[in-house]
Amino acid sequence: MDKFNVVAAIIIKDNRFFIAQRNRNKHMGLSWEFPGGKVEQDESFEKALKREIKEELNIEINIKKKLGEENYQDDKINVNLHYFICSHASGEIYLNEHEDSAWVTKNEFKNYNFAEGDSDIIKLL
Repeated sequence: MDKFNVVAAIIIKDNRFFIAQRNRNKHMGLSWEFPGGKVEQDESFEKALKREIKEELNIEINIKKKLGEENYQDDKINVNLHYFICSHASGEIYLNEHEDSAWVTKNEFKNYNFAEGDSDIIKLL
């Protein structure tokens, strides 16, 4: 199974974090995640993240810094997840792929069932 890179945006506004619920028809459907997606060949992590967020949420983001990375593998995927702290730059959030979204505090993370990988990075926030 090929390993591929995935980027994820941890968008922070007013001490709240943007999370989105995965499409019910996708792997780990209905679990919550930091939005992002697969890095294409010859694409930088930053470029991939801006493209994915524009495609998924219809907004522009500012990337502040890389927070960390996690490896995750199961019977369907093998990914290296790269997490970036971001801010919302412009545009109105529109969910093109996700079922739902929320702005939550760090203490509220425990109320959501996060996708594997994302649940590990929360400890660094």
